[in-house]
Amino acid sequence: MLLLLILLIVALSNVDCTALTYKLAANEKTCFYTFADKPGKKIGFYFAVQQGGAFDIDYNVKGPRDDSIISGVHERQGDYIFTANDAGEYEFCFSNDMSTFVEKLIDFEILLEHEVRPTQEAKDAQPEQLTQMEESLLKISGSLTHIARTQKYFRTRENRNSATVSSTEERIFWCALLESVAMVAMACLQVFVVKGFFHVKKGGV
Repeated sequence: MLLLLILLIVALSNVDCTALTYKLAANEKTCFYTFADKPGKKIGFYFAVQQGGAFDIDYNVKGPRDDSIISGVHERQGDYIFTANDAGEYEFCFSNDMSTFVEKLIDFEILLEHEVRPTQEAKDAQPEQLTQMEESLLKISGSLTHIARTQKYFRTRENRNSATVSSTEERIFWCALLESVAMVAMACLQVFVVKGFFHVKKGGV
């Protein structure tokens, strides 16, 4: 059991993770970076718009050669994994050019996995030769990944539903206020009209 825990800690330590929440102003473009020291590493990229407007954002991921790897327009969320084919700095940019006044709150995560390359003996080994401990480790790692993704999904849903409820409450308030003002204005107009019917000019019969 202790050995399994040590193996799990070692496996988790082979991943560099950057999880941030950033408020993107209207007409703002901002970029974040991660560095791959050698080709072949896996890079994970997740983002979700938590608040603001229609919950959409423009994004673009570029490699060290300034080539576009992943891009999207008016996307609410995304979850990607790609291989770093070149060593160098990778750029992750978000753009809120479509908004004139609305800010966007973005929750995103950048992961750089340090994969351990298998030896020739491991390559020649058959799948059935995996030990029970290794199989348990793989299952635990997969379960942790699934739990993390599920938590992100429900967090995004909760924030969006909360924003929708808040927006609906605000609209109901202003609609009720407008109706009240209209009723008061209509009552005053009716009093003025009725008063005009009974108004008699001086010298009249």
